Amino acid sequence: MARELRVPKALTALPAPIRWLALPVALTCTVVVLVGSWGPADGKIEVPEPSGRAADYCRALAAALPQELLGHARKDPSPASPYVAVWDSSPRTVMRCGIDRPEQLNGEHAKDWSPTVDDLTWWSQKLDDGGYRFVATMRAAYVEVTVPSGAARNPFDPAAALTPLVKANIPG
Repeated sequence: MARELRVPKALTALPAPIRWLALPVALTCTVVVLVGSWGPADGKIEVPEPSGRAADYCRALAAALPQELLGHARKDPSPASPYVAVWDSSPRTVMRCGIDRPEQLNGEHAKDWSPTVDDLTWWSQKLDDGGYRFVATMRAAYVEVTVPSGAARNPFDPAAALTPLVKANIPG
């Protein structure tokens, strides 16, 4: 028993060339919407606006940053900023310099795990997506390194790798 192909009435009212293009156009639109929605889960990166000496220190740090971090190439956002660096690790690791002091440092989270590398303390915060946010504290400018889940074997590795550069360019 052969099953009859039924064409919706809305399509039968259209001229044949348009009917023939309906399915390819619908598929193309679907692909465009899906591809357009791909991208970083965190969306746009908020660019800090440090001033005075903090801005100078952040620019010095930006000039010293490596083009590769833990095997991942640097791929900064557009437009480029001396206060933001991105290493495309899919998900990407983001460093922002000159951020405001995190409000969480005033509350109960101030006592969260804060690893120290070479006398530089990184306050840590576990993110909802399973990643981590590390903030270098007790410096003339706050430096934040956000490491999404899966960006590194150990989420602290990117912050630890950047420690010598932060220490050399941003005084405590």
